[in-house]
Amino acid sequence: MTGGLYRSAHATPDGEPPRPEDGVTLISVDAQVPGVAPIEDQALPPEDVPPPEGDSTAGTSAMMAIASFVSRIIGFVRNALIGITLGAGIGDAFTSAQFLPGQIYELLLGGILSSVLVPLLVRRRKSDPDGGLEFTRRLLTFAVVSLGIATALVVLAAPAITWIQAGDDNSAAYRSLVTDFAYWILPIIFFTGLSAMIGAVLNTRGHFAAPTWAPILNSLVVIAACGVFLAVFGNAGDLQPEEMTGGQIAVMGGGMLLGMVAQALGLLPALRKVGFSWKWRWDPRSLGLREIGRLAGWMLCYVAANQIAIFVVVRILNRVAGDSASVLAFNNVFLLITMAHGIIGVSVMTALLPKMSAAAADGRYAQVSADLSRAIRLVTVALAPISVVYGVLGTPIAVMLFQGGAYDNGDALATGTVLVVAAFAVIPLSISYLCTYTFYSLQGNKTAALINLPVVAVRITAYFVLAAVLDASRSAAGMTAANAISYAVSALISLAVLRRRIGRLNLGTVAASLVKVFVAAAIAAGLGLLVVHFLPGSGEPSGRGEAVLQLFAGGAVILVAYLAAATVLRVSEVSQVVGMVRRKLGR
Repeated sequence: MTGGLYRSAHATPDGEPPRPEDGVTLISVDAQVPGVAPIEDQALPPEDVPPPEGDSTAGTSAMMAIASFVSRIIGFVRNALIGITLGAGIGDAFTSAQFLPGQIYELLLGGILSSVLVPLLVRRRKSDPDGGLEFTRRLLTFAVVSLGIATALVVLAAPAITWIQAGDDNSAAYRSLVTDFAYWILPIIFFTGLSAMIGAVLNTRGHFAAPTWAPILNSLVVIAACGVFLAVFGNAGDLQPEEMTGGQIAVMGGGMLLGMVAQALGLLPALRKVGFSWKWRWDPRSLGLREIGRLAGWMLCYVAANQIAIFVVVRILNRVAGDSASVLAFNNVFLLITMAHGIIGVSVMTALLPKMSAAAADGRYAQVSADLSRAIRLVTVALAPISVVYGVLGTPIAVMLFQGGAYDNGDALATGTVLVVAAFAVIPLSISYLCTYTFYSLQGNKTAALINLPVVAVRITAYFVLAAVLDASRSAAGMTAANAISYAVSALISLAVLRRRIGRLNLGTVAASLVKVFVAAAIAAGLGLLVVHFLPGSGEPSGRGEAVLQLFAGGAVILVAYLAAATVLRVSEVSQVVGMVRRKLGR
């Protein structure tokens, strides 16, 4: 599901359909690495998807980078407006319902699409005399029917599903409101799947523009729905769950549904542009569903474990919904974490994955190791100043982005506290992703899935422990801390397994670089805190004016201090990172 909802580790960072820049359509499924498990445990997306005719790879990458950046900005506007419109209490119920279609879609299709179905579409496009046209028609027909049936069953089961999500600790009115929102929002599952399948068909035919821009339509429709709500009803800040009317629920829930409908319909003209005509072909036996199921097994295990963790964290946060920073704040902060990861971590993975995949296919594991250690250094150097900014300027950022309307200063400051904790999650998240995608380059879906099981166990355990020891006002911060712990555990386990799989990882060089980065970050953080302390608001701004002042002054000091310290300490990756970020933003 689009819109920045908290997603599994397998999902693309911004929740959009898989794209080349996200590093999920880069690895060949045909070659088998010596000593690795048989091919049925190795399904991964292909690396040779052709570029659009008449377009250069650089031009396509620039277009997608611009679209991704615009989509993220509009996504922040959208989520800020949801908070302004609904406030923390009603917003928590709405966000809880928002989580559901994304979770269920991930279980039904999300991981399987990028790891199994996209490779099959590419292989059939290459091998079939008609370029895979009939196979694609049959697959789309089967997907539409399956998604339709699954969506209908899920909507019928909405009360039971929302009971699992909301729990017994909330009032009956709150649970009822989550269910009412869910009736409107759960049909999104069908259109999310349809949008993803169409996007996959377009990607395998070398067309990337429409799937990249279409999510913006979704956000614009939701923004319009918020505008209608504010114009007709005013904000919902003073309303209790039982006071929400059917019309108010329909405007917001229906706006979410119409947003995804617009996203799916917005892709249809692109299908005609690439010469694909969609005709009904019901022939599931010809699809090789047994093979698809076998290929999807380990990915389903991977995704299912993450969805269990999401159910747990939302259930815990719903216990304090309306009383403190909860589901809405947690989700807003996760948007900021994944934005940093998307711009930096995904850029590094995109640049290095083709090389790593080719080296792994040739058995050149020393090269894979060298690329991974280089990637870790680059990611750490690039993300360290962002982590410092989140840690030092978390509350000004939250006030600037989210305060307004029903989302008052107290809600924004509480969200800022969560963002301060999230500063410690940014780097572990990206390093764990790097390790996971290194396994993908080695065609090790099974290994990645097995590693994910103890990681999710640690995450869930941390959720319960921190929920028990922290007071309600710190719950969202505690859940964010639990995520950070699990990312670090994932990175450590993955590095240990990779060392056994491919040999030395040059961790001594990595550690030396990390020490320098830590020193530079500490200097920047200290100076940033000193500057903010003497500014109006002293780190807890009462409005956007003070927040903007703190951000500009503190942010400038942090950035200059970090770059200066890193240069003095001879952190060579700094210049590489600056160039990479500029290319990512299409400059």
